[in-house]
Amino acid sequence: MRILVVEDEEGIARRVESTCVGEGFSCDVTTTGTEALSMLKFYNYDALILDLMLPDIDGFEILSRIRAIRNSTPVIVLSGLNAIDDKVKCLSIGADDYLTKPFSKVELLARINAVIRRTSGHFSPIIKFGPVSVDTMRRCVMVYSTELQLTSKEYAVLELLALKKGTVLPKEAFLNHIYGGMDEPEVKIVDVFICKLRRKIADLTGGLNFIETVWGRGYMLKDCDDEADEVPMSETLKAS
Repeated sequence: MRILVVEDEEGIARRVESTCVGEGFSCDVTTTGTEALSMLKFYNYDALILDLMLPDIDGFEILSRIRAIRNSTPVIVLSGLNAIDDKVKCLSIGADDYLTKPFSKVELLARINAVIRRTSGHFSPIIKFGPVSVDTMRRCVMVYSTELQLTSKEYAVLELLALKKGTVLPKEAFLNHIYGGMDEPEVKIVDVFICKLRRKIADLTGGLNFIETVWGRGYMLKDCDDEADEVPMSETLKAS
């Protein structure tokens, strides 16, 4: 996940950044509304954490501008303003959530994960396909009753596929999701991650493959919630 933090108080900006990075997110930080609007034009973010009181353009105006151009990036306002009128105004012009300062790191992460899931069409933290369950809150994957052992980057690739289930994703989308524009390797690394994911999932499902290659376009997680729900014979024997 790639998060944009717009906050002019250095201490708070660092705290938010360390919280996001500690969760495995890529994180960009800016202190001005002008730079934030520019960055939103050139990069795709999974969420925007926005302070209202900025030195140039206030957060209300930033919200209005990005929604006016149909930018649907989820926005969490993080502000010291706690009046009901301010909260109502932000939510009415396009904010997805509102959190007041001081804040809890745990609550901030929960809210980030929640708005990302909602805007991706998932209301539960667990996204299922066949016998595979991706827990976006705990950041782990279960196949039947066994946890799938993944590296952080393999998990990030599968998480993105799950969040965008049924949608073809170009390789560049995976690079942006994993590396956030920083020191990105060649796109062929995505093929390596996909190959490893397919093999690991197949090993636990008796050879099932849910990740489809769409030649010339990218990869897609098949929308197959009802597929392969039956537990294979090996799992049945284990349970008996």
